[in-house]
Amino acid sequence: MNKTININLGGFFFHIDEIAYQKLKRYLESISKSLSDDPQGKNEIIADIEARISELLSEKITDARQVVNEGDIDDIIKIMGQPEDYAEAEETYNEANYSYTRNNKSSGKKLFRDGDDKFLGGVASGIAHYFDIDTIWVRLGLLALFFGAGFGVILYIILWILLPEAKTTAEKLQMEGEPVNIDNIEKKIREEFNNVSENVTVFANQASEKIKDGANEFSEKMSKTFRGKTKKNNGLQDFLNAIGNIALVLLKVIGKFIGVILVFVAAAVILSLIIGGFSIGSLEFLNFGEEMIQYPEFFYASTLPMWLLTLFLFLLLAIPFLVLFVLGLRILSSSVKQFSKTTSLTLLGIWIIALLGIVFAGLEFGATHANYGQSVAKNSLNIRQNDTLTLKVINDDNIYYAHNLRRSSRKYKVEIDDKVAVYSNNVQIDIKKSATNEAYMVIQKESRGRSRISANKTAEKIVYEYEINGNELLLDAFFISDVTNFWKDEEVNITIFLPENMTIYFDNSIHNFMYNIKNDKRIRDFDMLNRYFTMGEDILKCTDCEKEIEEDKNTEETI
Repeated sequence: MNKTININLGGFFFHIDEIAYQKLKRYLESISKSLSDDPQGKNEIIADIEARISELLSEKITDARQVVNEGDIDDIIKIMGQPEDYAEAEETYNEANYSYTRNNKSSGKKLFRDGDDKFLGGVASGIAHYFDIDTIWVRLGLLALFFGAGFGVILYIILWILLPEAKTTAEKLQMEGEPVNIDNIEKKIREEFNNVSENVTVFANQASEKIKDGANEFSEKMSKTFRGKTKKNNGLQDFLNAIGNIALVLLKVIGKFIGVILVFVAAAVILSLIIGGFSIGSLEFLNFGEEMIQYPEFFYASTLPMWLLTLFLFLLLAIPFLVLFVLGLRILSSSVKQFSKTTSLTLLGIWIIALLGIVFAGLEFGATHANYGQSVAKNSLNIRQNDTLTLKVINDDNIYYAHNLRRSSRKYKVEIDDKVAVYSNNVQIDIKKSATNEAYMVIQKESRGRSRISANKTAEKIVYEYEINGNELLLDAFFISDVTNFWKDEEVNITIFLPENMTIYFDNSIHNFMYNIKNDKRIRDFDMLNRYFTMGEDILKCTDCEKEIEEDKNTEETI
């Protein structure tokens, strides 16, 4: 039968038998003696060790009526370590029943908020400790979530509420994944005391320097006062000093505000670039939304692949804003470290490579648009002079459906036979007098290239078709070109040459493709629709316009 004792250890009450109590007491006394040569922080070290022992006992003792025995204390000592393992104590702790071998197994990391390296609540630095990464990347991730529908704010607040702050030395060690034993507790506390001591020393030196400067300034003022030179300037000097202090405060506030703007703008731009890159990549991969995706002009007809140019453009924009983002963080918090020399040079090298790639693509784009070229083809219409030629324009809805056909320089990417091509309605139609007694049509295709020869070849490759069905001439309302010509100025001009006395009828479908066709009535192209015209000596003559004018006059007289 053993006697039990109630003890208060680290703020918790335990029932412990007398043998276990004596062993725990000797253990703590031995630790205290080992610290006697260097009493700096001794009380805090002992308090942290007691708190850690209390935490370990609380994990073992699940019932308040349970008594701590000698075996429990032995287990605690194995975890915490012996005093002689970390310090050369004057009195060693070598009892016969202590056959101890130090266990270096880590107790495992725990997630805390780091109060020593915090921007708001220390959540980001705590997560960085847990995953053993740099704090800046965690903060970047939280900001990305913040701009992504505000989820980052909710997550940060939840973690701020749920995660405890690492206040004690044992909690800080657990946050960093270090074993919580007397060795590490002592080292941690000594490091903190050394940091405080260094800060105090620096502050004391600065204070002494300021006191010396103040004393010298005071002595100078006193000497000048007794000389009768500055008797009435003390009030003005104080006022100027106050104005200077106010200005310094305002400059600090403005600096913080600039830091916030830099962080916000840089984070927004970087997030937009990331989302835009993923979005474009997804749409391109799914072959969806081609009309919404418009790459810069110099991306086309470049020898560099489009994915590489996209990466260059992303890096060219993202790296400067990443630097601005870190600069803003440093303005707001002095604990944020700047990029290392290696990282800075690496980012600079990558940015220069991206810049050179984009410049090369831009110069190459300019070269591909330097010269104008054309391809001209003459085609006989094989229509007799006494026949009436009906002119119509048609579209292929299977290639690209357009509800309202009209002449436009805009281009669309389409898929023909599993290949991407360019569709355009930049087609214009004109009517002129034939120099012979035959009706014929001239199709002029225009494009651009590195040289006039290459531009002519590019224009020649433009696909434009038509069909003659009896006396009907069916012209395509579009032409097809290679996708690399997406941003080149391309068009197709059709001129129909009619012999004298030949009649032509303009179908309503060519409404938006007519180009200032000359006629004897000088009526607009729109008014020439659904009418018959005969080719005169130079220009077209309207054959049914007079009849319509007379009908309009008769209608007015009747009214």
